[in-house]
Amino acid sequence: MRIDHARTETDQYLDGQLLVAMPGMVDENFARTVVYLCAHSEEGAMGIVINKPALDLHFTDLLVQLDIIGDDEAIQLPSSAENIEVLRGGPVEMGRGFVLHTPDFSIDNSTLAMNNGICLTATIDILRAIAAGDGPQRALLALGYAGWSPGQLEGEIQANGWLHCPVNKTLLFDTAIEHKYDMALRSLGADIATLSGQAGHA
Repeated sequence: MRIDHARTETDQYLDGQLLVAMPGMVDENFARTVVYLCAHSEEGAMGIVINKPALDLHFTDLLVQLDIIGDDEAIQLPSSAENIEVLRGGPVEMGRGFVLHTPDFSIDNSTLAMNNGICLTATIDILRAIAAGDGPQRALLALGYAGWSPGQLEGEIQANGWLHCPVNKTLLFDTAIEHKYDMALRSLGADIATLSGQAGHA
């Protein structure tokens, strides 16, 4: 017989929110990161790091590698495709692509729509659509993701590893990668110089 435990303030589910690493985060995979949390439940959590570039990899190069376009077609890409940056989304499945995007694009049985107007699609079809100019209005592509086992993320938050806050679409899609971390802290009203030892939730 299954017993459902009531959710408390300390173990509330945070899917659709941003995780912001505390300045004392020592894990090199997550130091100074901002993570968009795609899923969070009693089974664990999954998110995409949104402020770490995939070094030496451009979106057009990736399209060529995947045979979506030919070498000579990069110059014909729509400007919306040229502006997409490739991110290092996390240490799990780094060869797999995940696209966070606006809800003006969807693929049946492939797009996960979250309740804050953000969608996640992880199939090559969305890359083809973006290359053809038929993709979402705003998007970011990440290689890999961050994963937490059941209870792991809650423990890290209680140990002052993370702050969390509602997602801001301007921060998600329109802010330069190098400014996302500081902007996320400012959105919390946090001063980085005084954060050490503070509570791990906003």
